[in-house]
Amino acid sequence: MKLVVINPNTTAEMTAVIAAAARSVARADAQIIAVTSAMGPASIESHYDEALAVPGVLDAIAAHPDADGYLLACFGDPGLDAARELADAPVLGIAEAGMHLAAPLGRGFSVVTTLSRTIGRAEDLVDHYGFSKHCNGIHACDIPVLELESNPDTADILAKACADALHSDGSDAILLGCAGMADLARRMSTQIGAPVIDGVAAGVGMLAAMAAMGLRTGTASGEFAPPLPKRYVGTLEGFGIAPDPT
Repeated sequence: MKLVVINPNTTAEMTAVIAAAARSVARADAQIIAVTSAMGPASIESHYDEALAVPGVLDAIAAHPDADGYLLACFGDPGLDAARELADAPVLGIAEAGMHLAAPLGRGFSVVTTLSRTIGRAEDLVDHYGFSKHCNGIHACDIPVLELESNPDTADILAKACADALHSDGSDAILLGCAGMADLARRMSTQIGAPVIDGVAAGVGMLAAMAAMGLRTGTASGEFAPPLPKRYVGTLEGFGIAPDPT
């Protein structure tokens, strides 16, 4: 099976971290194709960044039409619904996948993300995905996304944030709120003595199961049917949908 893991930002170094996390849990029969977005922001840390990351996500999906599953490796799950309209295979975001995996691991989980300004978006997703009764709190370690790899104190800062969240919230597990933290999940788990979930690994596992079962996004309601043909203009002209020739 072919699973396409999309980094919605344009930083190739982060894509390498994401790819390694994905491949570390991939089934033997799974080919992981890691893609760096060809357009958009270098990191996603605001609603503005997220909005302008979506065209790159859709472009990456269109470039790999034969995939058996797609994973959006950003905790904001940017463009997830639009991607599901466009793709012929299941599409997951790492926030949604991570919450599904974290919920069964105890009484509740806490999210530890990057900057405080992203907490509101995470809260929205917790509510949207139906995990309000499972998520005990959302916390920030206040390390910018692009400094996660370069800051020599990242692991120590993150471990403290995870431990503090675990105890202050009375949680049994931690969900990391950024794809750039993917390589630290196992280390954090050892340090704090509790399950620490990386949404990239969670998403790859879920997609593999969905692909093996032959599942895809349902379109019976019409909501996630392919987008209607129409012309786009200006910078987005290339995203227009041509009429079906048949």
